[in-house]
Formats: sequence, structure tokens, C-alpha cells
Amino acid sequence: MSAEDQGAVACIGVFDGVHLGHRALIAQARAIADAQGLPLVVVTFDPHPMAVVRPELAPPALATLAERRFLLFDAGADDVFVLPFTPEVAQWSPEDFIHRVLHDSIHAHAVVVGENFRFGHRAAGTVDTLREAGERYHFDVIEVGLAADAEPWSSTRVRTAIAAGDVIEAARVLGRPYDVTGTVVHGDHRGRELGFPTANLAWAGTPVIPADGVYAGWLVVGADRHPGAISVGTNPQFAGVERRIETYVLDRDDLDLYGAEVTIVFIERLRGQLVFEGLPALIEQMGLDVARTREVLGLR
Repeated sequence: MSAEDQGAVACIGVFDGVHLGHRALIAQARAIADAQGLPLVVVTFDPHPMAVVRPELAPPALATLAERRFLLFDAGADDVFVLPFTPEVAQWSPEDFIHRVLHDSIHAHAVVVGENFRFGHRAAGTVDTLREAGERYHFDVIEVGLAADAEPWSSTRVRTAIAAGDVIEAARVLGRPYDVTGTVVHGDHRGRELGFPTANLAWAGTPVIPADGVYAGWLVVGADRHPGAISVGTNPQFAGVERRIETYVLDRDDLDLYGAEVTIVFIERLRGQLVFEGLPALIEQMGLDVARTREVLGLR
């Protein structure tokens, strides 16, 4: 039976990154849907509304739409309703959104939103707006607080942590390590000459890239996960200008990853980006980075 036949519980938000605050919101919506015997439909927007309304202020995405959909299903959604956020949609009044999406498309019996939820043209709609509409359209409105500690869970908090290289804090808010997905492409092949061949990532979209430096983490390709020492930056040792993510897979020089889609998982920042007096000092430091990576990842 479809949502159109029986109605549904709707949970609304951008859900960029699907962090722990988002998951708490979806968990409450899931419980309500189960109690009412209804499917849970998560409503999200693409692109981020700010990219249409104030593109100069639009934040970089923490996940692609495909990744966001996967994470939303993983968090408990039965279906994900993606509303293409166009300039026309940006002009919708709160009533337009309620009628077209919640009433006509989803047939909502209950609507679950965060305490800071705003919607409609110029963000004129509030939780109170939803409650008033709920009396007319016969749906309940449940408002959920997003603060689980001294600071509220937020995508901005995650972006700030990642930009500072604090991937441990980012993981604490996300509930999982931060990762970036892309395709392995040819680089300068300098790493192999130094004894540390690396996979050079061409990442998809415009994700948040961690601060320049060296990180311990994982390279995931298909069902395989490999420990890696990850370098982020322009490689100033060799006067580089292009910002790159390069991963040395520990103890493996036989992997042919060119053209493969891989995910780089950031676990801990080891140090910032440095310039050394010569190649011997650089190679020595790379050896130390690899040793520290083993420690962080719990490897012998």
C-alpha cells in the first residue's frame, strides 16, 4: 500500500551530513510512524536552499545527494522525498509548501521537524505555522530539540571541525568518521619514487575538504578497506599549487586503483603540512607518519 493510499509520517529537513541530531529527529519520527502503522517519508531539498536563495553564502556539502539518501534510509526512512529546490520553489509561500508537499504528495498524518525549522518564501514559515495548518489539514506536528550537549548538533559545527582538521570532533557530531568519495587519477607519480606510492583522489562535487596536513585513515574500494596515511594539501615541498588528497596504502605497492571509485575515511589528524630541508628529511618524516598511522588504527 502506498503513502498516497494510507498517508504517512513526514520528517522534514535539509539533513546535510545526516549527523546525530538529524538521526535523533528521524528516530522520533520512526517511532511515531511505527506507533501509527504508517510509513516514514523523509523530505529533503536539493540543492541546499541557500544555493538558490543566497548562493554566495551556500555552505559546501557534507555529502552528495546519493550519499544523503543512503544515510537517510540507514537512519530509518521508508522513503525519501527529494524536493528540487528551484527559484520557483523558493517563491512558494509556507501554505504552498504545506499544500503541495505535505498534503497533496505525502498525505501527512504527522509532521516531525527540528526546533529551528523554517520554510517558505523568505523563511516565513515556522513550527507554529505548521501547527496552525495541521488543524486544517488534520496532521499533528511534533517539534524536536536538537541539542544533546552544551552545543546543538549542527552541520555548521561539522564543517567548522573538518575545516580545522579536527576530524575527531566531526566524527563525534556525525556519529561516524568523515569521508570523501572520488575517483583515483594519475598524479605526479612522485610518491612511488620516494618509496610511498599514493592514490590521488579526484573528488566528486564540492565536499568539505579537511585542513591541509597528514591524517590516519582508511581507503575503501568496493568491499575492501585498506589502512592509509593520507596527505591533504598543495604539496609545497615541490611547489605544488593544486590541492590534493593522496593516500599511501600501508604495505601495498601492488594495488592498481586508477579509475576506481574509492572512499577516503579520515580518522585522526597527525600533523600539519610541512616543508623539509631536503628529501632525506621528508622521507624520514613519511616513515614516522606511517608508524603513527599504524598506532592510530590499532595495527601492528
